[in-house]
Amino acid sequence: MRIISGTLSGRLLLPPPSDATRPITDRAKQSLFDALRNCFEDGVVLDCFAGTGSMGLECLSRGAKRVVFVERDRGALRVLKENITALEVSARAIVLPIDAYQSAAHPDIAATPEKLTIAFVDPPYAHMATGHLRHKIDRLVQQLAATCMVDGGIISLRHPLNISVDLAALAVKIVREFKYGDMAITWVAKA
Repeated sequence: MRIISGTLSGRLLLPPPSDATRPITDRAKQSLFDALRNCFEDGVVLDCFAGTGSMGLECLSRGAKRVVFVERDRGALRVLKENITALEVSARAIVLPIDAYQSAAHPDIAATPEKLTIAFVDPPYAHMATGHLRHKIDRLVQQLAATCMVDGGIISLRHPLNISVDLAALAVKIVREFKYGDMAITWVAKA
């Protein structure tokens, strides 16, 4: 895993400590950031279910003003903090070791005057199936769209290809969809 472009281009990231996290491939990350271009430059980014921080750190490298990382797994959290320190971006990084499903209500996200430009939401795939955890993901996306995003801000939801996003239930619209093998990334924005 590495930073693909920007001021930290080529810098290596420590890998996840276990298979509890699923890092995005460099190819998929490159494709996503090519599509995003620099729309988050000088913006605030949320890396929710951050794992080792690959997406948020890429945004910092490409000019994001600040990134809020949300990760609760102890092993991933340790590696995330080590990556932030090694890349010397601590001044622009906020790490919240909280339940990601509570992110939209956290004061460092909901109560700041600066809204989010991009929110990366990458829950465990098992949470995307039907049931209580899927409901929590849907509620998180709905809350982020309704209260935390700038006008036109993008929520990037990573999910299994065979799982669809219920636009009506979330009060969002699809901006763009990407497919990589058995993984899909759907960009949504407030409807």
